[in-house]
Amino acid sequence: MPVQVTPYVPRSITVHLGAPDSWAENVTVSFPDYVKNVACSEIYPTWEPAAIQANVLAIISFALNRVYTEFYPSRGYDFQITSSTAYDQKFIRDRNIFENISRVVDEIFNDYIRRTGFVEPLAAKFCNGTTSTCAGLSQWGSQELAQQGYGAMEILRYYYGDNIELVRDAPVQSLGQSYPGAPLRRGSTGAAVVTVKTMLNRVSQSYPAIPKLWPVTRVFDRETEEAVRVFQSTFDLAVDGVVGKATWYKLVYLYVGLNRLSELVSLGQQFQSFSFQYPGLLRQGDRGSDVSVLQYMLALVAEFDPVLTVIQVDGVYGARTAQAVREYQRSRKLTADGVVGEQTWYALYGEFAGIERDLRNDGVNFPQNAQAVPALAAGGGAAQSYGSASRLGQYPGRALELGHSDGRGGTLV
Repeated sequence: MPVQVTPYVPRSITVHLGAPDSWAENVTVSFPDYVKNVACSEIYPTWEPAAIQANVLAIISFALNRVYTEFYPSRGYDFQITSSTAYDQKFIRDRNIFENISRVVDEIFNDYIRRTGFVEPLAAKFCNGTTSTCAGLSQWGSQELAQQGYGAMEILRYYYGDNIELVRDAPVQSLGQSYPGAPLRRGSTGAAVVTVKTMLNRVSQSYPAIPKLWPVTRVFDRETEEAVRVFQSTFDLAVDGVVGKATWYKLVYLYVGLNRLSELVSLGQQFQSFSFQYPGLLRQGDRGSDVSVLQYMLALVAEFDPVLTVIQVDGVYGARTAQAVREYQRSRKLTADGVVGEQTWYALYGEFAGIERDLRNDGVNFPQNAQAVPALAAGGGAAQSYGSASRLGQYPGRALELGHSDGRGGTLV
């Protein structure tokens, strides 16, 4: 069961009129008005239309990245962005707005750019390109490129790389917060629990004392409580095993920082996180993400078992999937009815988890593709997840003992 991660455009945004730690007033304005103000403060209305569009998209994307990553709220601030160019973008309260820039913003305020395959809006940093330079877009440089005939996306790719794409018509909604609104504790269930486990697992890569949680299910169980306690102890939070607001936003703060989601060079947030908890009975004719997860597990296990047929992941429980399920059930001495009940699901999951864990730990022979989850969501197969996954890893048919050779010059010593 996937947890969809969908950035949105807030109806309004709160701007701190100064540096983050300085005393200054907060003002709340509509998001389009914010973008118009910044654009009119940063660029010139006489510039080429393509340059104006490129700069507006950079401004939008940077601001949405701040909103999406909860960059300031996760640090305890009550605003989404500042007016300080040392940290964010220039915003001048009550400034005049140029008509042509206003029209451009009205047309594209809910479009943004992101890295291909990632979900978070790009932290599209920029500088004027004359008195200051940076790794991002040069504002005056964008005007020069526009004068040479570059389009808006060509300008953006010139500065941010070819691996960016334009998202159009993002949903517009009232500004919310990621915190689910009530503490999560043992017995809690749902998408928010998956989010907590995903964040804990990422943080534990850098802080190994925090136990990793596997599988990532929708249930806040005893193991999750223990991992939360260790996390809280590590970061000087109240150790109660409950994910309240303070623990939640400390997790958000670390997750964003470790994945560099608020930086121009980001490790990227994948589109979905998957829970491998049993979803209920699956049979031929079913469709959806639960079928995709089933097919993904079947496909990966089949790569290492010649008895099984490798299938495509398309989210449709058709005749090929039913046949693959029957093959698996027969080979594991389960009732071969082509229907996935709890026994079949967890038997398959147990094998899948062991293989997947071994592959994740073997980065030499099985280099992971960072886009494995998006590939699954798009209908890819197991081969898209691991560069060298194949049946070469199957049991050789005889016990290996001291002195045996692999036929390629290798000998067990």
